[in-house]
Amino acid sequence: MDQEAARREYDPAVNITCIGGGPAGLSFAIAAKRRDPTHRITVLERRPEHTTYGWGIVYWDDLLHTLGRVDPPTARSIRASSVRWAGQRVCVQDHRPVHLGGTGYGMSRRRLIDTLVDRARDLGVDVRFDCRIDTVRVHDGADLLVVAEGAGSRLRRAWGNRFGTVERTNRNKHIWLGSTVPLDDFTFAFERTPEGWIWFHGYRFEQGRSTVIVECAQETWKRLGFALADPQSCLTELERIFARHLAGHHLVSQQNGSAFAAWDSFTTVTNMRWYHDHVVLVGDAAHTTHFSVGSGTRLAVQDAIALGDAIAERRPYELDTALQHYQNCRLASVRALQADAARSADWFSAIDRLTSLAPIDFGYSLRTRRELGGSLDTVDQTSLRYQMHLASQWWLGRAIRRAVSRARTAVSRRIT
Repeated sequence: MDQEAARREYDPAVNITCIGGGPAGLSFAIAAKRRDPTHRITVLERRPEHTTYGWGIVYWDDLLHTLGRVDPPTARSIRASSVRWAGQRVCVQDHRPVHLGGTGYGMSRRRLIDTLVDRARDLGVDVRFDCRIDTVRVHDGADLLVVAEGAGSRLRRAWGNRFGTVERTNRNKHIWLGSTVPLDDFTFAFERTPEGWIWFHGYRFEQGRSTVIVECAQETWKRLGFALADPQSCLTELERIFARHLAGHHLVSQQNGSAFAAWDSFTTVTNMRWYHDHVVLVGDAAHTTHFSVGSGTRLAVQDAIALGDAIAERRPYELDTALQHYQNCRLASVRALQADAARSADWFSAIDRLTSLAPIDFGYSLRTRRELGGSLDTVDQTSLRYQMHLASQWWLGRAIRRAVSRARTAVSRRIT
């Protein structure tokens, strides 16, 4: 054992600096402190306190279950600040909505961040905002540097050759907006314009507020004039297109004095290696999954907990082993979900072809879009699953499906 390792033998605490005060970084700080209160953890965030980007997040029972096993107070606080949506529905122009089932939660992203900050500080984490991140200084004195800056991480891009980073951009364009429309269900709304199809993914995240993610093909986006339109003109046109789904409510492009939301193309981030020389990636800095599968927050929390567990079981001079264990634990499952998300993104890239299906079949295709095998625009109407889909278009069928779903969730919780 060398001199440095010998010194640390008598001080097993790990000095950790975490770059990024989003769900990944804060969840890691909480998980790591819960596993080993001796860790000295500092979280550095560029943004001012009580601000964030985006509107609301969406998640499912499995996130609460995962958090509840690690830190019950955090799980309870998040559940208390969330709203539950009762199902999913697909609205194609003026056709009758198609119901897909599935329940979940929405929560204000700002409230989520504030909840995690408060809990981290209660546990003794030093959380700092308005920080200028110097890549040299933050590494000094830290046994471990956790990069949790999100998909556009400056540090990961600066050190991309260390991680084998690959970024692939989807051709569709999208924009994240807010609205006061009270969406009781997770809603997919599709409208055909003379310039092409355009749609939104919408969900309520608190009373009277919803997230609305508008998406369309790049060619449609150009023909609609959004490439050159100012933010207000863009909102006005989108409100006109989706008038039947917004029911008189407006779309909002900015909050808390932040910049206007901008159109973007989703970037899938992969990394061959998630750590190098005691620098480790978590959350969207390590991987991204297309927003149509709604798994970003869940994956960030799972990364955080896995990393917290890994370093708690080893002394500071064994961090290489701990980080390898963390990577082995998470890499395969994340890659599988990224493949799943890629199939979902491909489905939305084929809307022009898929909308030739009858609405009931279109909805079924959307529901099964992440599965392997089969053609996107071919539906097996003889399958038992399809027959159950037909039955759930009536209120009694939906009630039975919700009851079965609740029973499965309850059994799963008892088993785990």
